[in-house]
Amino acid sequence: MGRFAGGRRARPEPGLADEQSLRDAYQAHGAELYRFALRQLHDDGAAQDVVQEVFLRAWRSSERFDAAAGSLRGWLFAIARHVVIDEIRRRTARTTRDAATARTELEPGFDEDRMNAWVVEEALRRISPEHRVALVETYLRGRPYPEVAAEQGIPPGTLRSRLFYGLKSLRVVMEEMGVEP
Repeated sequence: MGRFAGGRRARPEPGLADEQSLRDAYQAHGAELYRFALRQLHDDGAAQDVVQEVFLRAWRSSERFDAAAGSLRGWLFAIARHVVIDEIRRRTARTTRDAATARTELEPGFDEDRMNAWVVEEALRRISPEHRVALVETYLRGRPYPEVAAEQGIPPGTLRSRLFYGLKSLRVVMEEMGVEP
């Protein structure tokens, strides 16, 4: 989960406000998105189509991207994940083979767990620190409420409240990132 953490950004993130910004974003992330799509789809043409679709979708919904809330890279990869899944579904629908056989052939290269971890990490970065600590310590690390509450210097009821509102905030952020349940 430390891939985004730790102030990794040495230079300012390109945005998507204008054509030059979109070109800068493509220069910064296009090759990595292509490699991701190629690993998932094993098809050069389809991977290029995925990258094109990612930047098209990003440009169309650029007003939804908030550079202060998270990295452009994470947002683009969240979009790429959906485009790859759409492509896999489209391939599956086109084929005359049964769905189980087709799915077995497409899934081995798809690193969905890693992609999900990136998306969750990015979403956690966008919520308040108090909510993030409550979610990470209790939900993700499985630590008992009284122990975490004592460590934070708050009553357990406050920790439960932070967990409840943290989950709501996380859901909203993930919807903004284009993650569908």
